Amino acid sequence: MKVNPSSLAPMLRSDTQGRILARLMTDPSQRYTLTDLVRCVDSSMPTVMREVGRAEASGILTTEKIGPIRLVKANPTHPLYDALSQIVLTTYGVPAIIQSEFDGLVGASAVIIFGSWAHLYNGDAGRSPNDIDVLIIGSPSRELVDAAADRAEKKIGLPVQATIRSVENWKEDNDPFINGIKSKPFTVVFNTEEPALGLALD
Repeated sequence: MKVNPSSLAPMLRSDTQGRILARLMTDPSQRYTLTDLVRCVDSSMPTVMREVGRAEASGILTTEKIGPIRLVKANPTHPLYDALSQIVLTTYGVPAIIQSEFDGLVGASAVIIFGSWAHLYNGDAGRSPNDIDVLIIGSPSRELVDAAADRAEKKIGLPVQATIRSVENWKEDNDPFINGIKSKPFTVVFNTEEPALGLALD
């Protein structure tokens, strides 16, 4: 079966491999079942099993069988772990990092990633992004948003540009900036008002 190459990091075998590694490397102490990974990366069980098997054979992941359940985790002791994790977290790890830093932000109804990174993440061709564009829908404090963006920026290794728009702005059709985002691929990080905002989690 032909595998589509990675859109964000061409040195990786596929987007599915990148998303699996990102989920595991965001928190190397966390273990996931294969079913967890299927749900997280939105792929099939055979594909996830194949990618996990390859990564385990290389030593970058480890697995443990507890009864019928196979648990998977990252292997930070691998000699290439630090270098690979930087690549993975800068590309496929972006949603998890943005979620961890912006989740719980008072006044934020939803957070989405748009722009060049989102286009690549959703399979479009293009050059590697120079920054990460984030839209916060709601009325959070500008100071808290900037602090969250700074924390995310340090983890990702790319500038995080955070923009705030109200829920009313998002629902209306008279804001050219919002209309531009809606007309192109974007990634929903979290949404506390679904389905009111018409956003489905990716």
